[in-house]
Amino acid sequence: MAVFASGGGTNLQAILDYHAVRGKSRAGDVVLVASDRAGADALDRARKAGIETAVLRTKSNAGGCEPLQLLQQHRVDFLALAGYLKQVPSNVLFELPSRVVNVHPALLPAFGGPGMYGDRVHRAVLASGARVSGATVHYVEEEYDSGATLAQWPVPVLADDSPASLAARVLKVEHVLYPRVVDAVASGQWRFDARPRPVPEAAFRSLMNWDERQLVDEIDKAYGFNS
Repeated sequence: MAVFASGGGTNLQAILDYHAVRGKSRAGDVVLVASDRAGADALDRARKAGIETAVLRTKSNAGGCEPLQLLQQHRVDFLALAGYLKQVPSNVLFELPSRVVNVHPALLPAFGGPGMYGDRVHRAVLASGARVSGATVHYVEEEYDSGATLAQWPVPVLADDSPASLAARVLKVEHVLYPRVVDAVASGQWRFDARPRPVPEAAFRSLMNWDERQLVDEIDKAYGFNS
């Protein structure tokens, strides 16, 4: 599999750490990490892990590598986006049908769409007065954040939250949920289903009794993951 990232790469690191725990039972190996930004910390994480890296060609970076050609060169058959801020080319989505996934820092379809990423999402959540946010893992389609939902997990929005504090709480969920869903989809354990998966009842119980220490156990049990 490949991972595309634009920033720090903490979700990339979560995937690599989960693969290390899974060992030989993991769905596959990350053989390529690519970014639209030559200075992205995600590329440094990949290099430290001995993974090949590349800079992608975009409208603002004509000198980079063409995404589809790069994926084909590395024989990639699954792509995970980890904080990747550019639109995935349609030829990549055609080549990898139902094999491209993303994690979004809110409960889609709320607070999604063009321009909704990072702090913009968390600021919009706080401005709306919503008392619940969370993370969504979904298939990637040509339209931003429009693909079928694979998994969601809520977090509480607290009265004294800032965008930074809310982002930190959501990111903790992303780091648990996303690697597990990536592994489940890449392995074929979870097959394409255009119908969104409902949020497990356990997720709402977790919301009422928020405890970061229990996140792994609760998510594993709710979705049937084997950590």
